[in-house]
Amino acid sequence: MLTLAFDTATSVATSALVRDGEVLAERASRAVRVLADAQELFEQAEVEPRELNRLVAGTGPGSFTGVRIGLAAARTLAFALDLPLAGVSTLHALAAGAPGALPVVDAGRREIFTLVDGKPVAVAPKELRLEAGTLCVGDGAVHYRDLLEGHGAEVPPRGSELHLPRARFHVELASDFGAPDAIEPLYLRLPDAEQAR
Repeated sequence: MLTLAFDTATSVATSALVRDGEVLAERASRAVRVLADAQELFEQAEVEPRELNRLVAGTGPGSFTGVRIGLAAARTLAFALDLPLAGVSTLHALAAGAPGALPVVDAGRREIFTLVDGKPVAVAPKELRLEAGTLCVGDGAVHYRDLLEGHGAEVPPRGSELHLPRARFHVELASDFGAPDAIEPLYLRLPDAEQAR
């Protein structure tokens, strides 16, 4: 089973090509490079796009534009190659990459996206109730490091792979494969442009 997965919801986009649980190739770059990254993954792994069996895309929450880019690319590929597509929450993929950690994605507007009681929410970082020693990962954890550490959390150094929603974990978490147009983004709030109206 050959699977291409990518997530473009955060400041660093990730992609991976996985065959039967084995990571053949993976990349980290920018959302606008998602299709170029996919081509480079195919070349690195010496496989053809027609060999793919399925696709997985990160559904957010995160950057509105990033999520839209990723889902549009995933849907286009799925339709073009006649493949099933599954969506996986960016927060759950972050958590899978650092078991026991709290995923924290920068939401802009002085807010973060995180999990509270297992459910994705948008909150102000100062509203988080953390137990001492809680490991926080994600670009939001890096951005709000001082505040989180002031509440007793631990945040890995900037540049740690723990801060990336690595696409290999999207493959592990994916379960509901289906029609490309059935996958919905997870926004948690209105985009800036719509809120301005």
